[in-house]
Amino acid sequence: ETALQIEKELDEIGVLHERVGETGVIGYLGRKKEGKTIAMRADTDALEISEKNETDYVSRNPGLMHACGHDGHMAALLGAVKVLKEREDELEGMVKLFFQQAEEIGQGARQFVAASHLENVESVLGIHVSSALDTGTITVTPGPVGASCDYFKARVVGKSSHVGKPHLGIDALYIASLCVVGLQGIVARQTDPVDPVVVGIGVMNAGTRYNNIAGEALLEGTFRTFSLETRDRTQESIERIMRSICEAHGAELEIEFLSYSSPVINDRKAAAFAAEIAKEIVGEENVRTDQEKSLGADDFAELQLEVPGVYVNIGTRNPIDDGTAYPHHHERFDLDEKGLLIAAEFYVWYALASFRK
Repeated sequence: ETALQIEKELDEIGVLHERVGETGVIGYLGRKKEGKTIAMRADTDALEISEKNETDYVSRNPGLMHACGHDGHMAALLGAVKVLKEREDELEGMVKLFFQQAEEIGQGARQFVAASHLENVESVLGIHVSSALDTGTITVTPGPVGASCDYFKARVVGKSSHVGKPHLGIDALYIASLCVVGLQGIVARQTDPVDPVVVGIGVMNAGTRYNNIAGEALLEGTFRTFSLETRDRTQESIERIMRSICEAHGAELEIEFLSYSSPVINDRKAAAFAAEIAKEIVGEENVRTDQEKSLGADDFAELQLEVPGVYVNIGTRNPIDDGTAYPHHHERFDLDEKGLLIAAEFYVWYALASFRK
């Protein structure tokens, strides 16, 4: 339904478009065979959260709401498209409009890459609204700004027995507990203290009865890093430590990893360019270039692996309205819509300025 609505809006504006996967949409502005090509991305997905706001635009779908501001991203980019369509003769090249699905599960950007939509693209812009920033504030920080997000599931296979005869079994729960503790050594003793890493276990299930030795244990966890090298090293350490502990106690290990997102690393030249645009819109005093790193993830990073890109945060917290200060993924998340005007303006000036460089 979201993709259909986006396509309807683009049709009304007069912008050519096509599907990317089942629910993504790409639009095209400018001159396809002349000049450079840039891309601008807005993510589109909602979350499985029941909204508790009481507004005339509250979610009409029970159990689902736009609790991360992606509806604002779509609105801002579509608003920018309306303006840019009227000034299309100033676009000496092409602007690709990425309305990207599945950011929340880290699978959408890869679909745009797989469909070759980043071929010959010189730069890519991603914007995210932020309830942690006052309206009128923009952050554009060079270097790492968001962590990678990787998932792993491990099955420790032991041997069940009665607790009164533990020597006849291989206690998978005990061994899994050693793994949980042992993995923290990656952070405490195997990682440079100035290179943040998080390794967390969120699920551990084992056992069938209070007086049985557990024959199996299931662990699920995640790890977060800020560089590709540290990411690879951390994954290798997780498997090595868990496998060593299991082997030492006679158990077997089955483990799988899923990559949700690479670290978001802003290209320094692209960030400097975006910062100048931000200063023109909100004033130099309202532009921050020293944003703290976030352990949240965004698969915009997969686009940055292909071309130089910059990820910008736009403030949407009204200082006199507590209703816009709730954190993202909260059931009362809302935003100051004046921030959407700033986001739309940023998209417009980024596109126009890209062809004047």
